[in-house]
Formats: sequence, C-alpha cells, structure tokens
Amino acid sequence: MSVIISDETLRACQMEAAEFKQEIALLLFQAGRLTIGHASHLAQMSDGAFRELLKQRQIPLYHYNVEDFELDLKNLRELGRL
Repeated sequence: MSVIISDETLRACQMEAAEFKQEIALLLFQAGRLTIGHASHLAQMSDGAFRELLKQRQIPLYHYNVEDFELDLKNLRELGRL
C-alpha cells in the first residue's frame, strides 16, 4: 500500500518529503506502533542514524513501565539477588 502526501500538505507543514517521513516514523515509534527497524525503514534511514535522531529528540529507545519494574523485582527475588 502506498500513501500519497500532496505537495500542498508538505508546503503547509513547511517540510520536504524526507523530513515528513522522519516525523511520522518518530511519532509511530514513540507511540509504540512501530519497531525501531520498521521506523528507520519508513524514515529511509539506517538504524544507527534513526537511533541518533531519537537521541537528539530525547525519545527513549525503550518504554520501561511499572509492570516491567515489578517483574524485574520478582525475578531478582526468585534468583535470590534481593
């Protein structure tokens, strides 16, 4: 499937097509809708370059939530490390 973004929309955003793709990729990655591999592909960037863009924008590579923390604590207790 292809998505066509009109020149009018790009002008309204004041972006070139490549920049628009990067912005969409960043938003979808940040929302957890795309993996880093798919997002970097959409942005037409290498994984390393996309990771650098994430770093510049202060977007974390990983989403570590309370449930993850609680699971880590449980596992550490089971291993006898806590």
